[in-house]
Amino acid sequence: MIRKHSRQSQAITDLVLQSFRLNGALLATGDALVADLDLTSARWQVLGAIALAGRSLTVAQIARRMGLTRQAVQRVVNDLAAMGLLELHDNPDHKRARLVGLTQRGAAVYGEADQRQIAWAETLAHGLTETELQAVVTVLRRITQRCEGEEG
Repeated sequence: MIRKHSRQSQAITDLVLQSFRLNGALLATGDALVADLDLTSARWQVLGAIALAGRSLTVAQIARRMGLTRQAVQRVVNDLAAMGLLELHDNPDHKRARLVGLTQRGAAVYGEADQRQIAWAETLAHGLTETELQAVVTVLRRITQRCEGEEG
């Protein structure tokens, strides 16, 4: 028997496809926004994960927060450490999983990128209500949780 989409499953499929397109646009725009800081969207995300945590994290913790593999994050961490934006510290709780923290320069670069993102977000938000945006966030969070097996 060949299955056909219900209106809801077609709407989810449309949402997924639009999300893929949005992800590509966000990455391209993010890359352009911080290119002169010698950052990419991936580098910016790693800096942001640490900055937003307010403390040093392991590579595995960064990967979990970003929904990426540990190996992908490790490559970016290595690049950022070589650039002097991150530093690695011994982890008293785990001998092999070092802690990754921002250097002073890394915090400054992230701060500049964050200021640019705020201005860009203000432009994107123009004409949209907070209620509309929060509804989208709620739906995306629920779908993410279902995909990650946290719900249903």
